[in-house]
Amino acid sequence: MKKRYLYGTGLITDYVLRIFPEVKKELSKHLRICMLSKDITLSKLAAESIKNKKFHAIGGSIYALYPNVPLKNTVKFIVSFQTISDYLDNLCDSADVYSEKAFRQLHVAMFDALSPDNSFGDYYRHYPYFDDNGYLIHLVSTCKSVIRLLPSFEKVKPALIKYVELYTDLQSLKHLSNDVREKRLLLWSKKYSAIFKDISCWEFSAATGSTLGIFTLFASAWNKELTEEEVANLENAYFPWICGLHILLDYYIDYQEDILTNQVNFTFYYKNLKHTEERLGFFIEKSFSACQTLKYPKFHSTIVKGLLAMYLSDPKAFSGLNSITSNSLAKSSGKKTVLYRNICKLLRFSGSL
Repeated sequence: MKKRYLYGTGLITDYVLRIFPEVKKELSKHLRICMLSKDITLSKLAAESIKNKKFHAIGGSIYALYPNVPLKNTVKFIVSFQTISDYLDNLCDSADVYSEKAFRQLHVAMFDALSPDNSFGDYYRHYPYFDDNGYLIHLVSTCKSVIRLLPSFEKVKPALIKYVELYTDLQSLKHLSNDVREKRLLLWSKKYSAIFKDISCWEFSAATGSTLGIFTLFASAWNKELTEEEVANLENAYFPWICGLHILLDYYIDYQEDILTNQVNFTFYYKNLKHTEERLGFFIEKSFSACQTLKYPKFHSTIVKGLLAMYLSDPKAFSGLNSITSNSLAKSSGKKTVLYRNICKLLRFSGSL
């Protein structure tokens, strides 16, 4: 029997009651394994990536409620893949390493995670720490075990690989030393400016940092009758619009923190907070419009509202003048967004987010 098509408040209710506990279980498994790492540095960075970035896995796992997909296997893949992403981000960001070669080699793990075969790369070959006691291979293996079950994997594979290529480029360049990273990012992103004319190079770069395009394509591939047109529509809706909105919101709330820690933040390139609000508003408008081209428009538009709710309920979204911008963005996105935002505030207060 087909699972009912959820959207709106029904989707959010199922998300909290059914998805949150599954995500917690999967993250607990990964945390136990990463603590067995023989290298203290790797163990510390892996544990921190799970404890401090769990909301990434929670957020991405809403696609386990995509119509007619197996919930547990979808959560299993999304949590494992997102944990790889967050762990590698910590490895590139927190160990005083600035080697592009090392970063690119680490991200071979993401390509392997999207391959159903039994191949595994030497992910730490150029990295100074390497004895993780099989932790990264465990995460990759978990992803592979679910990828093998997808009836329409071959139809989404080219797009998945493209997204990982862009993500790898971004991560390998933005974690270089301060004196070269901006120039390298600009040279890279300008190659795509003719394709994405309505956005800046920095907005394009932001969009490449999202895993949501991967997760929606993964979820759609459970449908054995998936068409090329559906895949193309999902690609065009998510990249750059929904993916871009996702990461620009992330950068928006981390603005002050990233100044203090000298991190790359693509909202630095907006003229002021008003300009930030205008551009975020543009991405919101484009995202909602793009949702209407998809097979399940209300499902995807609920996700956009959920994204806004999650980020605009963060305490950092109320810091200083951010409160004015955050309230304006939430209100302009509709009453449901404001409702979901209030729900997220309660979840944060309870420690669930």
